[in-house]
Amino acid sequence: MKLFYLTLLWAFGQAVLAAESLDTIIIDAGYDKQTRIAVVPFQQGPEFDNMQTVSEIIGFDLSRSGQFAPLARDDMLSLPTEPSQVFFRDWRILGVEYLLVGSTSTLANGNTAVRYYLFDVFNERQMVTREVSGTRAQWRDIAHRVSDDVFEAITGIKGAFSTRILYVLAKNSGSPSASYSLEMADSDGERSRTLFSSDEPILSASWSPDGKSAAYVSFETGRPSIVLQNIASGSRELITQFSGINGSPMFSPDGQQMAMVLSRDGNPELYVMNLQDRRLRRLTRHHAIDTEPSWSEDGRHLLFTSDRGGRPQIYQLELATNLVERLTFQGDYNARARLLPGGKHLVFVHRRQGVFHIAWQDLERDDVRVLTKTNLDESPSLAPNGTMLIYATQDRGRGILAVVSIDGRVKYRLPSSTGDVREPAWSPFLDVLTTGAAVGAE
Repeated sequence: MKLFYLTLLWAFGQAVLAAESLDTIIIDAGYDKQTRIAVVPFQQGPEFDNMQTVSEIIGFDLSRSGQFAPLARDDMLSLPTEPSQVFFRDWRILGVEYLLVGSTSTLANGNTAVRYYLFDVFNERQMVTREVSGTRAQWRDIAHRVSDDVFEAITGIKGAFSTRILYVLAKNSGSPSASYSLEMADSDGERSRTLFSSDEPILSASWSPDGKSAAYVSFETGRPSIVLQNIASGSRELITQFSGINGSPMFSPDGQQMAMVLSRDGNPELYVMNLQDRRLRRLTRHHAIDTEPSWSEDGRHLLFTSDRGGRPQIYQLELATNLVERLTFQGDYNARARLLPGGKHLVFVHRRQGVFHIAWQDLERDDVRVLTKTNLDESPSLAPNGTMLIYATQDRGRGILAVVSIDGRVKYRLPSSTGDVREPAWSPFLDVLTTGAAVGAE
């Protein structure tokens, strides 16, 4: 049983191999019937000539969702930038269902503003008219916000393009000059930056529910310690450094507590720390290995991995009573569970025919569906809207990040330019801009 945990720990250490940055997204699959949308090039002044256009970012966002098929610019019959220039007949001929037009301008205070108009072509109606603004440095944030708005207006689901991802990378792994870092990037892999670097491994990053802090495991003291870091300021605090295992930190949904794994009493057990006073509560007392906690949406339960039944399986613990229930029964290895919004479905690492995949399970029907078909898939992390998940996998012998939709139909990869990347964590919804103001009737 100890070998199980040590194997996991070794795997995490081997997983954080060298990478410089995330590269161009490769879309592998999308929905069979994608929504046809035209994202017309937005009108913008020469001051933005050296920047990727807003419309290009929006079009790519919608494309990587797998649900939309943006029309190529060369196929457009006209290039309107405001409602008076829109002729619905032109777009119906092309089979376009939705049309997005807009313009970009510089405000008197130096900020950038994007005004856009979304149309339902078949019903010839204007759906959304809004202006989103921010600093020039927030150019991509503005574009992602428009993508979120468009996605929600058409699908009814809140968009998650404005989110961030954390991931771990290392350079020269296995050599005396090895270095590790915790990276943060946009959900499309752009604008990566280093939050912390060390010559010792970094593991198991997770976000606070307000997106302002991250927790992770660092070996900088020579043994695993749990670190709490403010993302904006970079200030860090080692909140546990007991002898033995300090691992798998996970914030509660209200941000007031943190679940973790400690072996301070001799065996890896689940604990919860009150982040206000740092008081610990031990939750499990079993001779098996209990690890990888994650929270239910209401904060009343913890899911975790345990080999108490002989093989790694997923269990649920009720915090009020400490009652434990086994959730997975299919297969001889199930681990790293995450509950989808609503609490009725589960995603986790599932071994089938000796290969590790990401699987989905209906908890009411005990129906298990394998979502991925690559090798050594691990570390699933859900988008905050529950429609997609990011995970680590292998591509031609290198570790990369990949994304798959919850129904398994949409897949894309975020390869690294060099080396391997691992252990992604998708952020909660982030409010990096002021809410876009409506500037017309919807």
